Amino acid sequence: MINKNAARVHRSGQTRRKISQLRAVRLAVHRTNGHIYAQIFSQEGDKVLASASTLEKEVRGTIANGGNKTAAASVGKRIAEKAKLLGIESVAFDRSGFRYHGRVKALAEAAREAGLKF
Repeated sequence: MINKNAARVHRSGQTRRKISQLRAVRLAVHRTNGHIYAQIFSQEGDKVLASASTLEKEVRGTIANGGNKTAAASVGKRIAEKAKLLGIESVAFDRSGFRYHGRVKALAEAAREAGLKF
């Protein structure tokens, strides 16, 4: 019997294999009950070019709780701003096996509104 987390990890592996074939810059999202994290990886997948999370001092000052949609939206906006500073306009969205719903969706939509293309 496969458990919930093992199924999520399997789904994320499939996504990462496809993105590595495309040779695209990858925006990876990870969420926990209390926080949400976003990282932009290079085309080779070996370097983190930019990162943002609800643990950053600048983000923590603007939100009350790190585990809700408004926090995810602020992280999405922040990662898009950091990507633009690096000259990155287009990324492949890696939701790490999480459903495109709730906080993951809020982060993605905020990044799109800030000018990042998926």
